[in-house]
Amino acid sequence: MTLTSLVMGARAKDREAVILSNLNPSLQTAIILEGLPDGNSAIDTLASSPNLTIVRIAPGCMCCVGNMIMRVHLNRMLRTQPERLYISVANSEHIDQLRLFLSEAPYDSLMSLTDDIVCNA
Repeated sequence: MTLTSLVMGARAKDREAVILSNLNPSLQTAIILEGLPDGNSAIDTLASSPNLTIVRIAPGCMCCVGNMIMRVHLNRMLRTQPERLYISVANSEHIDQLRLFLSEAPYDSLMSLTDDIVCNA
């Protein structure tokens, strides 16, 4: 079961910093990042790490306009059975719907959702 955290905050740089501070290099980790980085991204420098899979998807509400794209990337990532997954979202407006979506089949048997991580600038 993949331990999964939703990371929320308006600035990509803040969300990425929180994810970096929580990374355990010995765990197989997957990260879905919403939007483009704010300048140079420290996470992108780790992209060649054998224990890390990173995808960026276009900005937009993950449960509305980004649902299909997120679902495709999420399914691909979960096939590799990562031990840890971070999903970074800029807008927390529909976070309850995203959490509900991730709590339903088939994801409920593949992922264990943690408390949300909220970034404060």
